[in-house]
Amino acid sequence: MKIDLNKKNSIRKAFGKTLTDLGELNEKIVVMDADLACSTQTKMFGDKFPDRFFDSGIAEQDMIATAAGMASEGKIPFVASFAMFATGRTYDQIRNSVCYPKFNVKIIGTHGGITVGEDGATHQALEDIALMRNIPNMSVIVPADCRECEEVIRYASLHDGPMYIRISRCNVPDIFDEHYHFNFKKAQILEEGSDISIFTNGETLPEVLVAAEELKKENISVEVINVPVVKPLDVETVVQSAKKTNFVITIENHSIIGGLGSAVCEALSEKYPTKVRRIGINDEFGQSGSSDALLEYYGLNAKGLAKRIKTLYSKR
Repeated sequence: MKIDLNKKNSIRKAFGKTLTDLGELNEKIVVMDADLACSTQTKMFGDKFPDRFFDSGIAEQDMIATAAGMASEGKIPFVASFAMFATGRTYDQIRNSVCYPKFNVKIIGTHGGITVGEDGATHQALEDIALMRNIPNMSVIVPADCRECEEVIRYASLHDGPMYIRISRCNVPDIFDEHYHFNFKKAQILEEGSDISIFTNGETLPEVLVAAEELKKENISVEVINVPVVKPLDVETVVQSAKKTNFVITIENHSIIGGLGSAVCEALSEKYPTKVRRIGINDEFGQSGSSDALLEYYGLNAKGLAKRIKTLYSKR
């Protein structure tokens, strides 16, 4: 699959526009934000539906609790903030007020991963997927491009139950066209391969696809699987690909602890024990820098990934 890493679009704008379009179709949808509506792009919804938009200020815990109350009365709240604050500051409220009663609240964490950039470690959510994946009744989704984000938001508006959707701050390359259909239950094999199975999602997906093209030139056959739904994980596809290659690598813009890598390892340890190597952010905080510079520093850009995958494959 050919990907142009230089041609990018705003996934946050895709989120905001899709949410606004859905607001036209469903009066039950309400939107809440924590004083970041311009950054998260929920301002689009607020401008069109001011009576259904609520800015909680810098009070994320109150926002989640209020959303739970609205959901208990039949509304469909979409709440948004930076991923760090949407999940870290509000864990108690998400666990006890949303997930325990299984209220229909959609939590959108924008600015996920190290690509938050210059805001640095305090704003770079590297643990958010781990936090949300660990709560019963919570679904966790990480779309990779604008088209997939649109599909995910539309699905979320129809899905009954708590959901965490993580999107990036920076613009992302187009991967999918207008024919793409999001499947909540299935991961998607984008490239067939026989030597290595690579499971990834979000911003690292286009980087992996470009790296896989480079590795083809060295006769390394990579199977690339897009896993937007981290929970519930498509275990069947994970196991089938692992049986095919017997060597698995997971790649994510998240800590290697508790995220996609951990989910894949847990599944394989029970169903088909396989050698797995996890690539992401090690047990450390991020730092300040441009998104491109940080992807390069942490070895998550296409060039760095091609080199790391080749090294891991040679040592398998």
